[in-house]
Amino acid sequence: MMSDLEIISKALIFEGLPAQYLEKIRDVAISKNYLKGETIFMEQDEGNGFYLVAEGQVKIFKVSVSGKEQILHVFGPGEPFGEVPVFSGRRFPANAEAIQESRLLFFPRSAFLDLITSHPSLALNMLAVLSMRLRQFTQQIENLSLKEVPARLAAYLLYLSTEQGREEFVVLGISKGQLASLLGTIPETLSRILGRMSKQGLVETEDRKIRLLNREALESLAIEGKKMD
Repeated sequence: MMSDLEIISKALIFEGLPAQYLEKIRDVAISKNYLKGETIFMEQDEGNGFYLVAEGQVKIFKVSVSGKEQILHVFGPGEPFGEVPVFSGRRFPANAEAIQESRLLFFPRSAFLDLITSHPSLALNMLAVLSMRLRQFTQQIENLSLKEVPARLAAYLLYLSTEQGREEFVVLGISKGQLASLLGTIPETLSRILGRMSKQGLVETEDRKIRLLNREALESLAIEGKKMD
């Protein structure tokens, strides 16, 4: 098991910082444990700090007036979330919930701002992460508004392939129900699309393992954003 200092040093948001900075960041971090399904914060809660996943997984989501859930992100070990209020001083714009038993490092806003004041290079790292998040949100909005569900799924599988460093298969880190919410659809539709992809020789599914049988066709589907035949 990695120490808090090791977890912090490997996180993108703190990448490249000198050891003495990392130790000061660790000193302000508060370790918090959450059970599966436990709420971390709710939309419009005071943005009193941000989190870094040490162990487990967390989903960030919105809920419509009708009660429909839309997952925006799923974060795993080494990934920060809830960092926007650190700069803006505003409330959390979405909900966060542990989807596995999780341990998080919490960085209180006031203590972290003091560190940024003393060490401006921290702000540059955070801005880099926020810029990356903005690109991710832009891509997600494009997928949800302009592409059909099969194209969204194909794009997500290819994204996972790159993230996991595998060409032939990917392993889902979330349930198919959660994946459906992330893609803006329902589990039944997702199952039908996976079935059609299997029949067309694009993928082969085995529980949470999905083998990519025809990468070229998946790339074409993801780019064109059209319905499947």
